[in-house]
Amino acid sequence: MTKSQKLIIALSSLLILIFGLVFNYFLYQNLYEQEIEIGEQLVLYDDASIMSDNLQHTIHETQKSIVQINVETDETNRVGSGFLYNSRGDIVTNAHVISDAISIEVTMSNAETYPAAIVGIGEEEDIAVIRVPQLINQKPIELETTERLLPGSEIIAVGSPLGFHNTVTIGIISGIDRSFDINGYTYDNVYQISANITHGNSGGPLIDRQTGKVIGINSAGIEESDIGFSIPIPAIIDQVTEWSTSTTNEQLTFPTSVKAVTTDPDILREEATYLVHYFIDSLAIHDYINAYTLLGSELQSEIDYPSFRSEYLHLKNISLLNEEEKNITQEFIDLIVTIEYDNATAQDETNVMTYLFTIGYENDQLKILNFQVE
Repeated sequence: MTKSQKLIIALSSLLILIFGLVFNYFLYQNLYEQEIEIGEQLVLYDDASIMSDNLQHTIHETQKSIVQINVETDETNRVGSGFLYNSRGDIVTNAHVISDAISIEVTMSNAETYPAAIVGIGEEEDIAVIRVPQLINQKPIELETTERLLPGSEIIAVGSPLGFHNTVTIGIISGIDRSFDINGYTYDNVYQISANITHGNSGGPLIDRQTGKVIGINSAGIEESDIGFSIPIPAIIDQVTEWSTSTTNEQLTFPTSVKAVTTDPDILREEATYLVHYFIDSLAIHDYINAYTLLGSELQSEIDYPSFRSEYLHLKNISLLNEEEKNITQEFIDLIVTIEYDNATAQDETNVMTYLFTIGYENDQLKILNFQVE
């Protein structure tokens, strides 16, 4: 190759490089100065709805780790609450909830029920730990193990007062460092809260509304008042952890099975209604996985999860307007459920739909066996 040919190639390459740089520069300037039009939003939000959604989301997520505890003794039956605090299937509650128990069962927020065994129980402190092997590796609720809240802090108290599962009360910490004795148990430096603790609330979590962490165990209340008392987590976490880590399943005695499937229509009606409400609440909070787990195996075989999820992605502000019984037997119940929802793809469009839900038992667990537009 001659020198003239090399020079021509070099000059050609340089011209191509200069042309590329100039072209990119003018293209960048054109895009930079171009005005971008913003189309109409698919979904509109305001600060009030965001705050409400955050609270609703906090409550919904914490309820997954909160249980209703049903206790049978030689003399009576009682109901309390508790919360899953580690991945071993251990649940924290009050000692007075499970004292003298001959049988303990826990019911999850999805209505599944399992037998439990006592891991540890206080003699003077009103705290206890029970274990459910079926809950191993299930996500526990997060605890605040070091900091104590001050008066005025906003709290959420969750429990099962009078057997009403996952009842929520909003309030504040109205006092700290309260000490007293009740029924042989000593309470030292506990929280006073503006939420009454009644039968069924005991053992449930006291939650910091700002962080979603459990800060105490709801333990006692003054009748006919909005005053309750909660044991701070930092005061009991060491004892609870010692019980949990030093006790193996081989050391525990578990009931062979949970209670038999109920034949009481009132109980079936109550549990089925709760399950439908929980299903709608899960859709409203966009927790499609949780909603899908409430379906029976046959229904899940007919519709896979991606298809189920795609049916509800366009819905928002879902609420249950009404439910009424259509048919009930010893095995299942049919409920006619009216639902109101907004369509996220169309503003100011509210729809009302009526569904027929069939609720029944599958492997001793209550499930949605079928639902269809009525």
